[in-house]
Amino acid sequence: MTNRTLFDPPPNPAPVGDPIPSAKQTPAEPPAAAPMRTNVPEMSVADLANALRRTLEESFGRVRVRGELSGLKLASSGHLYGTIKDADAVIDIVCWKGNLSKLSIRPEDGLDVVCVGKVSSYPKSSRYQIIVDSIELAGEGALLKMLEDRRKKLAAEGLFDAARKKPIPFLPTVIGVVTSPTGAVIRDIMHRLNDRFPRHVLLWPVAVQGDNAAAQIAAAIAGFDALPHDGSVPRPDVVIVARGGGSLEDLMAFNEEIVVRAAAACSIPLISAVGHETDTTLIDYAADMRAPTPTGAAEMAVPVRAELMAQIMDDARRLMGGMNRITDRHHERVVSLAARLGDPQKLLQIKTQAADHAIHRLDAAFDKAVQARIAKLDRLSAALRHPRQIVEDAGRRLSERAERLIRAAQTITPDKARTLTATVRVLDSLSFERVLDRGFVVVRDAAGTPVSNADALAKGSDITLEFRDKKHRTATVKD
Repeated sequence: MTNRTLFDPPPNPAPVGDPIPSAKQTPAEPPAAAPMRTNVPEMSVADLANALRRTLEESFGRVRVRGELSGLKLASSGHLYGTIKDADAVIDIVCWKGNLSKLSIRPEDGLDVVCVGKVSSYPKSSRYQIIVDSIELAGEGALLKMLEDRRKKLAAEGLFDAARKKPIPFLPTVIGVVTSPTGAVIRDIMHRLNDRFPRHVLLWPVAVQGDNAAAQIAAAIAGFDALPHDGSVPRPDVVIVARGGGSLEDLMAFNEEIVVRAAAACSIPLISAVGHETDTTLIDYAADMRAPTPTGAAEMAVPVRAELMAQIMDDARRLMGGMNRITDRHHERVVSLAARLGDPQKLLQIKTQAADHAIHRLDAAFDKAVQARIAKLDRLSAALRHPRQIVEDAGRRLSERAERLIRAAQTITPDKARTLTATVRVLDSLSFERVLDRGFVVVRDAAGTPVSNADALAKGSDITLEFRDKKHRTATVKD
């Protein structure tokens, strides 16, 4: 019995009861209109597509495919779609949302990678694809290209600018260290700090490689930065992020974007000490200072206590010598000035005598000024008159002027009365009422204005006539 798959057509057995033609016999030709009979089972399109999908998944299982990522697109559902290609072929890839967050690298177009997953198909488009579970960079060249692209991107954002660098404190009170608690790095740092200048050290233990290392390192940097200045846990004055040497893949956690951004955002001065002197990671660009080794970071963080004490003692000795020299110079100057000053007692006697003479001159001048003021007062007093005499003289002048005013009024009043009477007679003779007494009338227009010219009245206009007895009559102009 032979093995047969679902897609192999079943054998066509001869129909029961039909004779098998012999070599000597020629089979009869079937009628042209008769359909060909077959026993291949009938399938729907969906059945066939699903059968193909199951065959692909069962035949290949998990595969590792190397190629270049291309056409990556993140759907609104969170799933990633794209292709992996080489010079001769292209295969669709799909990474579900749950697996995408677990990838060790961020997929980008143009990366040379190894995709690990299972082969399947999408029945609605009859296309086979790889369901990706993980992605690895294919070789160090691809990794270096990805790091260079990431470095340029972060540099364009200004995260590596020299103006953002903070100075490292000369003698920090508390030093925060972000590293593995079990490695030799923390022991090297503590040993060097104790040799140079023992300080209070806070260790934030993290994984320095692996899938969760980057998140732990970034959280540790942010955690140190979030400590309050007056909290129960002392806030570090400087932070050291350290790790021993390793391959490029081992140091990848310190190249992750979240670690670089955490280092750039840290308000505490930060020293990066990752790997050996020849190793360079992206956190080195964002840190305020880069140390070639973790031991070198400890040397940058604190000075040598013995050297500092020797420097202080030397400065104190120089300070005392300078003070003694200044004191000696001032003493010599005082002695020299005192020698030129002379006997203070004699100088005081001369000044006292001069003061006595000045006081005598001042008393004489004061007496003379007082006498002059008294003489002037006497002269002014003699010129003064008694107020009663002044009032009597003013009364006499007032009486004389009142008599002259009365006499003038008696003279002026009759003259003014005669002038007023004459003026009244002239005005009365010139009054229009005297004219009315002689039989004349006053003609006024409709507005009550006197009319002196006949041309001022139009035909048909109304006029008012005023007579001597103050009565008025209206008339109409006919001509």
